[in-house]
Amino acid sequence: MTEYAGHELELFQHAVNWKRYWGSRISPYLGSTVLEVGAGLGVNAAALISSRQRQWHCLEPDPRLEAHIREKIECGSLPSTCSTRVGTIDDIPADETYETILYIDVMEHIAADAAELAKAAAHLATGGHLIILSPAFQALYSPFDAAIGHHRRYTRSTLAQLGAEAPLTQVKIYYLDSVGFLASGANRFFLRKSTPTLRQVHFWDRAMIPVSRFLDPLLFHSLGKTVVGVWRKT
Repeated sequence: MTEYAGHELELFQHAVNWKRYWGSRISPYLGSTVLEVGAGLGVNAAALISSRQRQWHCLEPDPRLEAHIREKIECGSLPSTCSTRVGTIDDIPADETYETILYIDVMEHIAADAAELAKAAAHLATGGHLIILSPAFQALYSPFDAAIGHHRRYTRSTLAQLGAEAPLTQVKIYYLDSVGFLASGANRFFLRKSTPTLRQVHFWDRAMIPVSRFLDPLLFHSLGKTVVGVWRKT
């Protein structure tokens, strides 16, 4: 199985305001059974899971990261409704379906993204939702993206095109974090180096994200450092 350096996972687990922001946006689409592809350290599951979920399956290709999630479940910091598996979407049994499938900062790491989305759609229950959250705008592609293995960044149009190739109905695609976009575009606040510092992450999370939460609706979510796509299987 693939080993993933994952240094940014440890950094961005401190971005609690950011997780609350995008988590509040996607929570209405979380069904009772969830497959999180590329679950990393299990931070997203910890932030998102609620009493509505009777099963949250963390799929992680790196055995070290999967073991970390499993330890969290065993010690009780993640609920017993969570489970783990080492592997990729190819390792999910053909007859296994979920009401929600999540790709949180994952799809940009996958070279064959269209094939990946088609495989995921096959495991989505009828009426279920597939959600992608990814970095936005190729113009912002930086040494940081390259260092952590990003093949691309997405726009609303490229994400819509990706979804159009799968047997899914688009629900909505929009941007989040307009302030982060402007800061990155103006002076590469985070992206000047291959890895941001914890101090930079804290500043972005504590100072910029609250402003983005206010500005994004005023801008009709037309600009942002992150793009979110939601599809439904009909």
